[in-house]
Amino acid sequence: MADGSLSPFFEGVSMQDQRDKQKAFLTVAFGGPYDYVGNDLTSSHARAVKRGLSDRHVNAVLGHLMKTLQELKVSGYLVVEIMKIAESTRNAVLGR
Repeated sequence: MADGSLSPFFEGVSMQDQRDKQKAFLTVAFGGPYDYVGNDLTSSHARAVKRGLSDRHVNAVLGHLMKTLQELKVSGYLVVEIMKIAESTRNAVLGR
């Protein structure tokens, strides 16, 4: 929320709901049990795309993820694998 380029996309969004959805998504994305019953990535982000969500914003999110992983001292090879998985969602998030 501190990133002014991203925070407008979260106006009016319940941050607890957002955290819950992110946990569910990450669990599935990284091979955990599939128990997410919400919208797919394209549907979930369609409103944001209409409001201008673009590759620039995805790059910012990925940058924040990488920084967090590094701050948590996640092993380099795991960071690479995590970033590959996260990057693989770009087109779905952007509706392409």
